[in-house]
Amino acid sequence: MAISPLQVISILLKGLGLSPLTDFTPQQEAVLLALRLPRVILGMLVGASLAVSGAAMQGLFRNPLASPSLLGVSSGASLAVACVVVMGVNIFGIYTLPIAAFIGSVITIALIYMLAQHNGTTNIATMLLAGIAINALCTSGTGLFTYLSTDEQLRTITFWQLGSLAGATWSSILSVSPLILLSIFLIPFWSNALNALLLGENAAKHLGVSVETVKCILVVLVGMGVGASVAVAGMIGFVGLVVPHLIRLWLGPNHKTLLPATALLGATLLVLADLFSRTVVTPSELPIGIVTSLTGAPFFLYLLLKNRRLGGGI
Repeated sequence: MAISPLQVISILLKGLGLSPLTDFTPQQEAVLLALRLPRVILGMLVGASLAVSGAAMQGLFRNPLASPSLLGVSSGASLAVACVVVMGVNIFGIYTLPIAAFIGSVITIALIYMLAQHNGTTNIATMLLAGIAINALCTSGTGLFTYLSTDEQLRTITFWQLGSLAGATWSSILSVSPLILLSIFLIPFWSNALNALLLGENAAKHLGVSVETVKCILVVLVGMGVGASVAVAGMIGFVGLVVPHLIRLWLGPNHKTLLPATALLGATLLVLADLFSRTVVTPSELPIGIVTSLTGAPFFLYLLLKNRRLGGGI
């Protein structure tokens, strides 16, 4: 159903008790308020959360390839969803898959953090390697459940893994927004610590940064935001890995500007990707994970090659 920008403004003005600027039908109002507006808001939340989490992981690990998916957070969620689907668990009704995904993410991040602990300190290299191992283990487990699934269960698992905002409702937004918003708004408070960690852990300690505390807090915040995002939107790649690089090429490595700008670009990118996925093959809908990879990866490669010709690097 077509809704013009002026009609969108009029519907929102009516909701605020103000006079609309133009006429609109009750059907247009219902479609905007019940379907499209929740979808846009969820896309903004998920995009910002994944992008900020990716920037925080890259700063914490001092590794440009670090991302929430590399730590196995997304894979843990995927394994939990595959397990629930194949086992036929439906305890929480329509919220069963999101809840399973969130629990899978939390268990994964807790396991990785415990594996990286030694004599009261957290070894970043061990955490990264443990994340890679857990990621491979969860991927194998998901593959096993996929092999055991029926045709209908296989479709459910596959479409969930490809990511989608189609299930956005006001209730789903309310259920995950506290966790996602806490992650988005609290991570930037550790910008100075992330800037200090770019110099190395020893240098950061000499600058007064409580490195162990920063590691623990950032890992918890990332796990919370990504777990909630994956739970409600499925697996959406590219955003957490590449968006921070795009902003870093544009604004530099200072996390004080990097993190807020990354959140804005991540939110914008995912909303535009969702718009594209809904309109390019109308009346069907492309999974948003395919859209983000197909449209973002070539653009990132272009920026990478252009920057290399200019003598720079990521």
